[in-house]
Parts: sequence; structure tokens; C-alpha cells
Amino acid sequence: MKNLIKILALVLVACTLMCLIVSCGGKKPVLLAVSFGSSYNETRDATIGAVENALKAAYPEYDVRRAFTSQIVIDILEEREGMEIDNMTEALDRLVADGVKEVVVQPTHVMPGFEYDDVMAEIAKYESKFDSIKVGLPLLSSDADYTALISALTEKTASYNTDGTAVVFMGHGTHHEANSTYANLQQKLNDAGYANYFIGTVEAEPSLDTVLAAVQATDAKKVVLLPLMIVAGDHATNDMAGDEEGSWKDVFTKAGYEVECVLMGLGEYEGVQKILVDHAAAVIGK
Repeated sequence: MKNLIKILALVLVACTLMCLIVSCGGKKPVLLAVSFGSSYNETRDATIGAVENALKAAYPEYDVRRAFTSQIVIDILEEREGMEIDNMTEALDRLVADGVKEVVVQPTHVMPGFEYDDVMAEIAKYESKFDSIKVGLPLLSSDADYTALISALTEKTASYNTDGTAVVFMGHGTHHEANSTYANLQQKLNDAGYANYFIGTVEAEPSLDTVLAAVQATDAKKVVLLPLMIVAGDHATNDMAGDEEGSWKDVFTKAGYEVECVLMGLGEYEGVQKILVDHAAAVIGK
């Protein structure tokens, strides 16, 4: 009988604690890492996964969750592998359903372009559903970010920074006004003395033709191509490093250059991970 009373007492204490936790909003705060996404498994884990792991290490008191902004990528992964990844609406709905009260959203997008605008618009619909929801800035948002990124890029590619070699980064490009980010980065590279570093884009300016002309104005004999994207996915694999006609590798090769392709997304750079962790810190600390 005494043992039964002890058991009942323990159960009562446990129930009381659970009630207190629920009534006090005891759910862990959530840090939602929002990325464009990638259907390339290896690079997704090495880039987006690495950024998420950096956020987890920096903020163990937060439950770090994932959302992608590309519905195409989400659909491919679900159809091909049965992998379920939330889009922004689904992620926010899940947070509400789980009773989460405090949310920090950290985008991994390179710039505040259309994807970032969409993230902000979606969050605005949910602000009243949380006690607190804060949003960190994307990768390149201030002069300090450019300085930090240039440091990360040049340190990682130091072995290629030699006479006669052009280091060319391929960004995505956008028709959003934020596309000026690429020209800004090029100017800051020039100002920092990295005259053999070049920035181009797949879908906007600076175009491949613009970058090719800039490289041809130097004495470079070799070109090293790297993606200026969080992941080294489809664009990097095909548009940059593919063997088909019109790829960046093909164009520079036909122009007479020795070409080396490095399929390493920005998410793999520790310096890039630190920028995004710091952006999350800026809003967590408010």
C-alpha cells in the first residue's frame, strides 16, 4: 500500500510539472533555418546541413528546424526519396500547432532578393500567432558582411591565387534590385587588391560574356571556377562545370584557358557559417 501511495505521489508530481511547463509556454524556442534548398543530396548535407549544424552548436537552447523556399526542390525530394521538407507556410503552421511561442528565422539566402521578400511576406501573416518572431538578415547585408565574405573566399582559395590564374565565382543572378550585390562584391574585391578575382552570374549581370571579357583583359592562362551559391547544386554542376556546349567550363576552355572547376558551395565555408550565425545572434540578442 505504501508503495502504491509513493507511485501515485510521483505521478501527481510529474503531472503537476507537465502542467506548469505547458502553462508557462515551456516549449523550446525554435530557430528556423530557411534555405532555397537543393535536390543534390551530397552538397545539401555539406552546405545547408553544415550551416544548420553551426546554428545548433551556437544555440543549443533552440530547437533548430529546416524549411526550403523552393517548392520544386521540395517536390523532387518527396517524389524521389519520400523526404518531407516544409515550405515556409508549412513550417510556420507546424510551429503554431506545436505550441511554440518564440521563433527566430534565419535565412541562408545570399542576398535580400525575391526569396527573402517572400520569406518576410509569409512571416508577416503569422506575427500575431507567436509571442515573438524575429528574422535574421541574409548573407550579404552590410559592409561588414562583404568584408567577412571576401576574407572567407580568399582564404579558402589562397592556393589558386597565383600569377596567371583567374578565380571566377558564379552566382545565380536575379532581376531583383538586390542583383547589385554582385557588382558591389566585385568592387570590394578590387578595392581589397584581388584583381584576379571575378564575379559573374548565370541569369543576370555580370554575365558570362562580361566576365570572360574581364578575364581576357588580364594575363591569365588558367581559370578556376567556383559557385557563389550556398549549395553547389544544379547550376554549379551543369551551368558551371558541365561538359555541354555553353557551360562556363566549355566557354573558358574554348577561349584557350586551362580550366579547373571546384564544386564547393558557400555553405561549406566556415566563414560563411559564422556570418549567418552572427546574423542570428543579432536578433536573438534583442
